[in-house]
Amino acid sequence: MTLLQLDGVSKRFGALTVAEAISFSVGEGEALGIIGPNGAGKSTLFNLINGTIAADSGTVRFAGTDVTRTPPMARCLAGMGRTFQIPQPFEKLTVFENLLVAGSFGARRSEADAYDRCAEILHDTGLIDKANVPAGGLTLLQRKRLELARALATEPRLLLLDEIAGGLTEGECLSLVATIRAIHVKGVAVIWIEHVLHALTSVVERLLVLNFGRVIGIGAPAEIMASREVKEIYLGIEI
Repeated sequence: MTLLQLDGVSKRFGALTVAEAISFSVGEGEALGIIGPNGAGKSTLFNLINGTIAADSGTVRFAGTDVTRTPPMARCLAGMGRTFQIPQPFEKLTVFENLLVAGSFGARRSEADAYDRCAEILHDTGLIDKANVPAGGLTLLQRKRLELARALATEPRLLLLDEIAGGLTEGECLSLVATIRAIHVKGVAVIWIEHVLHALTSVVERLLVLNFGRVIGIGAPAEIMASREVKEIYLGIEI
């Protein structure tokens, strides 16, 4: 069953086209990776999907409903969760309190009702021993895990991950990938933007390639990475 469907989604800022007639779909429980050079429009695509910016044309459908003109909060309540490249937790709140905010407002649970679920998420994301630590005192890996945990606290059907492995050591990256894989196995659909390709391809079933706001290709990871056009985009030379 299709969970997310984009049809001809386009966006311009003046003379700059940041998304050009983008069309693709993601099924329930599927994991899709998005790759492309810097400035390709990857984060802009996430902004169009979750409503942070409005599309100029085309449609975005989520769970069978047209959400093209729906604000981000409504999309969150419908089941879209998102992380950002630079984690921005509520630094003076504890890790657990950060999750309670997400669970209360993003999943419309009462604070008391959200307690057990938030504790479960902290355990799943390796943060249970940091539950009472102010978020401002976390390491980069712990902040990335908290970013993931806050998104999960909104009870998403679709999880948008924006370069969540960036800046981590190899060991930290492998640990985070294991957590993401476990979340995906539980049935949460994932769209993951990432430059760390070995991390990405260890989780996703398909890859989508963006360049200058256009979809260059979409398919099985091995097929996409063997593409002449993809190689030229990444290497910057004609193959």
